[in-house]
Amino acid sequence: MDNIKLEVVEILKKCNDPELPIDLWNLGLIYDLGINRNGNDFDVSILMSLTTPGCTMGQYMMDDIKMKLATLKNIGNVDIELTFDPPWNPEMMTEEGKSKLGL
Repeated sequence: MDNIKLEVVEILKKCNDPELPIDLWNLGLIYDLGINRNGNDFDVSILMSLTTPGCTMGQYMMDDIKMKLATLKNIGNVDIELTFDPPWNPEMMTEEGKSKLGL
């Protein structure tokens, strides 16, 4: 299961925020990632946020995640939930993300 989680994280690192030149994982927008075996497949659940509640690109980002995860073998259902609790802030970025933005 660890292997599939690493593959999912690598996919999330290929999904960019359209307004910032950085991926969703390193931005810290992925609050929780769950992977559960379902027969031969793995179901993925993602709890994520957006940089601001008024961001209009949320559906675009969720669709992008689903489309890219569909390229992995053995991915079953993908459930993505948006939350703003807690609200995202730049401190949630990974060190790599901060470095990419020059912070």
